[in-house]
Amino acid sequence: MPSSPPSLWIIMVALLAAHLAGMGAFLTVPVLAPAMAGETGVPASLAGFHTALVYLGALFSGPFTGPLIRRWGGVRMLQVCMLAVGVGIAIAALGHPVALVLSALVAGLGHGPLTPGGSHLIAAHTPARRRALVFSLKQAGVPLGAMVVAALAPAIALVAGWRISILCMAAIAFVVAIAIQPLRAGLDQGREAVGGVGSGFGGLLRESVASVGMLRQDRELARLTVMACGYGIAQFCFSTFFVAYQVASLGVPLAQAGLHLALAQASGVVGRIGWALLADRLGARNVLVACGLGAAAAGLVLAFAEPAWPLLAVTLAGMVMGATAVGWNGIMLAEAARLAPPGQVGAATSALSFAFAVTMLVAPPGFSLLIGLTGSYAAGFLMCVGAVLAGAVAIAGARR
Repeated sequence: MPSSPPSLWIIMVALLAAHLAGMGAFLTVPVLAPAMAGETGVPASLAGFHTALVYLGALFSGPFTGPLIRRWGGVRMLQVCMLAVGVGIAIAALGHPVALVLSALVAGLGHGPLTPGGSHLIAAHTPARRRALVFSLKQAGVPLGAMVVAALAPAIALVAGWRISILCMAAIAFVVAIAIQPLRAGLDQGREAVGGVGSGFGGLLRESVASVGMLRQDRELARLTVMACGYGIAQFCFSTFFVAYQVASLGVPLAQAGLHLALAQASGVVGRIGWALLADRLGARNVLVACGLGAAAAGLVLAFAEPAWPLLAVTLAGMVMGATAVGWNGIMLAEAARLAPPGQVGAATSALSFAFAVTMLVAPPGFSLLIGLTGSYAAGFLMCVGAVLAGAVAIAGARR
């Protein structure tokens, strides 16, 4: 007899944990980069290339989300994602530059299907009038995870060394993979059988290409994708470089800089919930435009901040950036679920995620290159300002 599915809130808790663990793929190495630099010889300013490599891995795995869900089920796919993320993070403990590259790629392969897979699991259980709130609550695991990494990783590194800190972040992903197993009986029913290895992979590839093609067929989904890419540049460049920026440009100690990033990510948690409540009442478009304008204002403060400025000003600007540049994702995913054809939420979200990953291949390394060319972080933050303003213009033209 098939098992009854768990409640929406149990699914939400599981997805929160998965997103929390998944952020270790992006932030463990960048947050610890100042501590690792002396031993590995890799400058902290190159952290943007790590973020790009994570997204390169996600670029390969993300488009396979829809077909893999139909064959494995959403819970099993998330478990595989968590194992890949954990292994990828752990490889970074070797410290060799080649290991750091491999670490980012493997962790990215695990992270690629995570967001669209989570959207698939909750879409059928979410009432339309609460769509933005539910998806934003799910996505609150992203800033929560960033907050955990930003606060714990430097603290553990100071006590036990950066290698132990990396392994602790990897262990979180392994624990989540085991913990969500009881949900599989109720959520992974009705999976498709795979006829053979060759035909199975060919089918996966064809379905993956078809899902990316949704961006050409739906103008509203395309506008949403442009906005997501613009806002994502600010989100991930800020998250990747905020600690190193404070240490290098403002002389802030590593542990304190990590706490400032944790505060910013905590603001992202509050922002995701608060913006979602407003979006369910005022409409997603208006709220998303407001997020872009707020992120642009905060980015300008970070671009022109100097060591003589009160540190509180930079901390507050980081919190505003967290509330806006980190707080928009849940509303975007709710809109993607609304726009998706019936039964295609995972495919539509993975198509958007594919374009997002392509953008992230370019933006964080571009930020690193701007640091190298100009000798400061100002040009990089100005790039973020331009990106969010372009995204705000794109979504402002969308239909209500």
